[in-house]
Amino acid sequence: MSSAFALSEHTTVELVARAKTGDEAAVEAIFQRSVPPVLRWAHGRLPQALRSQMNTEDLVQQAVMRTIPRLAHFEARNVGAMQAYLRQSVINEIRGLLRTMSRRPILEDLDDDVESRDHSPLEIAIGSETYENYRHALGKLRPSDRDLVLAKVEAHWSNDEIAERFDYRSVNAARVAVTRALSRLRKALDERSTESGRRSEP
Repeated sequence: MSSAFALSEHTTVELVARAKTGDEAAVEAIFQRSVPPVLRWAHGRLPQALRSQMNTEDLVQQAVMRTIPRLAHFEARNVGAMQAYLRQSVINEIRGLLRTMSRRPILEDLDDDVESRDHSPLEIAIGSETYENYRHALGKLRPSDRDLVLAKVEAHWSNDEIAERFDYRSVNAARVAVTRALSRLRKALDERSTESGRRSEP
């Protein structure tokens, strides 16, 4: 596991807060956690007109380098905010490149959908939670489940990657562990929602 991901006890939003204070390790952790899924998402989105000039890896790297100075203005309201922010940066980069070529961008080719096609309904539901609810529920989990949730929901690791990096004996064992961790998080979120409802009652 990378040294940056040793900061896994922190959510991405907490890492952003640390990055705003000039913590370079937090900046590294954010991008080691967030860039690989953005890169997977970006494959196939580079318009044909630009493919002779750069590849997807170069495009994402360029978008990320432009994003770093803007972290001070970034505010996360839900779990998937950083992924959405980086993906929008990639889309903006493509549109900017097309404008410099004096071509009309074909916007239909630039899918703004921030959800991964590979995410389960449970992962998508968790990703749309407000940050405060998510952070509270995450704190209710044991460390091993919390690490799995961060790897799956925030770092977007596949079950194969989780099996390898967490030393599970098989991909299926990793899948089962992730499913249980996400279910426990969902239960904690539901309990949080119930508690909030009771407090709001007259």
